[in-house]
Amino acid sequence: MTPNSFSDEEPKRSSALFTLLLVAAVLAALAGLMWSYSLAGRLTHAEAELASTQQQNRKLANALAETNARLSVTSETLGHSLGLTQQQLERRANELLNRQNADTKRLETEQQANRKQISSVSTDVAGVKTDVGGVKTGLSQTQTELQQTEAQMKKMQGDLGIESGLIATNSKELDALRHQGDRNYYEFTLRKKKKQAVGTIALELRKADPKHSRYTLWVFSNDKRIEKKNRSLDEPVQFYSGSKPMLFELVVNKIGHNVVSGYLSTPKNAPKPVTVSH
Repeated sequence: MTPNSFSDEEPKRSSALFTLLLVAAVLAALAGLMWSYSLAGRLTHAEAELASTQQQNRKLANALAETNARLSVTSETLGHSLGLTQQQLERRANELLNRQNADTKRLETEQQANRKQISSVSTDVAGVKTDVGGVKTGLSQTQTELQQTEAQMKKMQGDLGIESGLIATNSKELDALRHQGDRNYYEFTLRKKKKQAVGTIALELRKADPKHSRYTLWVFSNDKRIEKKNRSLDEPVQFYSGSKPMLFELVVNKIGHNVVSGYLSTPKNAPKPVTVSH
């Protein structure tokens, strides 16, 4: 390559570089111009919003001033109409506020008292539930004892040859029979040669032999006298009584000197003794 060739290429390179730099400068100028335009738009929008905000603030300030003026006029008018000064109005307002606070405190006190009362009632209910549970337990135990007592009792054949129901030999067993509710039971204590009403009949002890556990008595029923002679302790003594004869039964379970004790058993639908009220 000749020296003249190098000389021709050098200006060409310089011209190309200058062109590139010029294009870059133009692009940068355009970008700056666009950014400035965007910034100006934003600034204009911000200024518009600020102006709008200031205008709204002025409106609010005016409205607030107008409201205060109206309140002032209203207070003055109210004071004049009621014959009260501003100080009196404030005092009345404080009195109303204090009364409201007092009512609030009173309501809170009543609510606390009601809560305490409700708590007390809840405690009482819990106590009642406990008592009911205890009663249920007691009833269950009583029923168990009655069942055990009934299991210990036995049936016997009466002096008329009729099989009796369960025979009670003491007061505990008699209570168990009463609990069944199948028949009526009347306890008695007879003394020798003293006629005594028992239920709807009468009985009279004629003889008591505690040594041999035997006794003799008379039964008065349906205008008749029936003798039950030499009967044994705990023996079912049977007889019929009533206009429609029903089977009555008596049992003597204690024999002493000229005295016996026991009970009379009658059907559930048998006539009841007449009670004379005084």
